[in-house]
Amino acid sequence: MSIPSQKILIVGGGSGMGLALARRCVERQVEVIIAGRSETRLQQAREALGNPDKLDVAVVDLTREDQVAALFARVGGLDHIVSTAADIEGAYRLLPELDLEAAQRVVESKLFGPLLLAKHGAPQLTPAGSMTFVSGIAAYRPAARGSVVAAVNAALEGLVRALAVELAPIRVNAVSPGWVDTTIWTQVAGDRKAEMLGAMAERLPVGRIGQPEDIADAIAFLIGNGFTTGTTLHVEGGHRLA
Repeated sequence: MSIPSQKILIVGGGSGMGLALARRCVERQVEVIIAGRSETRLQQAREALGNPDKLDVAVVDLTREDQVAALFARVGGLDHIVSTAADIEGAYRLLPELDLEAAQRVVESKLFGPLLLAKHGAPQLTPAGSMTFVSGIAAYRPAARGSVVAAVNAALEGLVRALAVELAPIRVNAVSPGWVDTTIWTQVAGDRKAEMLGAMAERLPVGRIGQPEDIADAIAFLIGNGFTTGTTLHVEGGHRLA
């Protein structure tokens, strides 16, 4: 990430992949704002990163257009926008058990949220700036109980391609992770988290599950590579081959 003098907004930066990316930014003395719904989690993340001077936090619900607009009015000009945010609680269900409100939360956080970030964030970006969103392996290797997440991930990648055309020369890309060891898996698998991740690690060509830092490195590549747009970068340990 060769961007020592730039300014990055990371929505979802309070935990997981977003926090790992924020750490990369802090290490490189990049000015970074981490945003999310929980002020407590954001402050905990700030402390975990050592309370650096170039790190700011902002509370926002990216599914609320008024809050997204207010966020960009507050932070001003930016070089890059990243969103790793996702609300999938209750969405991994077989169809007879699926709650429509849970499905709608996935759509709002992973599709409408990025759409609002693009609508209100693009005017704040420099022409050489970028947006990076996070889809996922479910769009390519869906499983039972995962129909909603598979559909939303696929839709997000379509949105990325359309935004890359409409917002050019601003670059818009997606990272598609495989199975990554984050707190989301507690929602998905509960007490079986370690068992499920271990079984997948044995299947993958790389022999392990992903870590948040793997995805942070991929996002950093997309931020720094000025010749990549409208692309989905797969960082999934060979999951599509397994």
